[in-house]
Amino acid sequence: MRILLWHVHGSWTDAFVRGRHEYLLPVLLEGGAWGLGRAGRDWPPSVREVDLATLDADAVDAVVLQRPEEIAEVSRLLGRTPGRDLPAVYVEHNTPKGNFPNTRHPLADQDSIPVVHVTHFNRLAWDNGSAPATVIEHGIPDPGHLYTGELAELGVVVNEPVRRGRVTGTDLLPAFASVAPLQVFGMKTDGLAAATGIDASRLAARGDLKTQELHRELARCRVYVHPMRWTSLGLSLLEAMHLGMPVVALATTEAPRAVPPEAGAVSADIDELLRCAQRLVANPDEARRRGAAAREAALERYNLGTFQDRWDELLADLRSRPRHSVNEHPDERILVPAPERKTP
Repeated sequence: MRILLWHVHGSWTDAFVRGRHEYLLPVLLEGGAWGLGRAGRDWPPSVREVDLATLDADAVDAVVLQRPEEIAEVSRLLGRTPGRDLPAVYVEHNTPKGNFPNTRHPLADQDSIPVVHVTHFNRLAWDNGSAPATVIEHGIPDPGHLYTGELAELGVVVNEPVRRGRVTGTDLLPAFASVAPLQVFGMKTDGLAAATGIDASRLAARGDLKTQELHRELARCRVYVHPMRWTSLGLSLLEAMHLGMPVVALATTEAPRAVPPEAGAVSADIDELLRCAQRLVANPDEARRRGAAAREAALERYNLGTFQDRWDELLADLRSRPRHSVNEHPDERILVPAPERKTP
């Protein structure tokens, strides 16, 4: 199939486009959220950059939506309405914001576009109404068992920890820094030590590294810390488990399902997590054993093959669904105005 999708979430897209189809990624001269294209990623030749303004509408077999505004954007540029005369599925990457647990999903109570949640918690947390909703869990391209744990330090991967604050558990980092020095990877980590009051000798802000370098450097840390309070299941956690790192994680959202007890510690008791982190830092052999358990669990549940198989099943079903005419199935209520475009 020829599948249209925007490059919105890099790590998820990295797994999705390694499937058995042809993937069309919109690109704009100015780039940005609506025209990122491949963004220099080392992806297969089956991933093609396209200009939606000149793309033949019949060249698209299905669209994978990730933002509500994309529905109107596809309709405007291709003249085909997702869910009506163009097979479509909507991927929900995020936990709901606002009035949880009463937050209505933007595609609730329509039946022309299935909603695919990336975690079981997300499906439970969103009010999907009568919309068809399912779960396809993450799949990770296996980076290999790279763990060395040679540094008696704690590794954390989080984007924009200063701005996001309590959402990402930034306020918990000083407690972990009292156990062992922190290495924090991710976008916009500059100023984190000052924002948290952690001495610079106890926190190294490593920034946004390329994937292979991130894996190599993260795997040198003795323990992976996942302090997220309210996010979907972070792919960095699954990558750390694939690397063979032992995990200390808050028992929030999907983490209790993803991390088995033998892989480290999953708890809402911060003191318990601190004790486990301290013990693992002091005991490299135990850390290595628990990291091996983490890798085994990740390979079983979050492997790339299972992810691709589930998506192939859904896409085949999507293609076989009958198309609706405007009179048969008017779903104007799910159409959202398209974003404004800047002239290059």
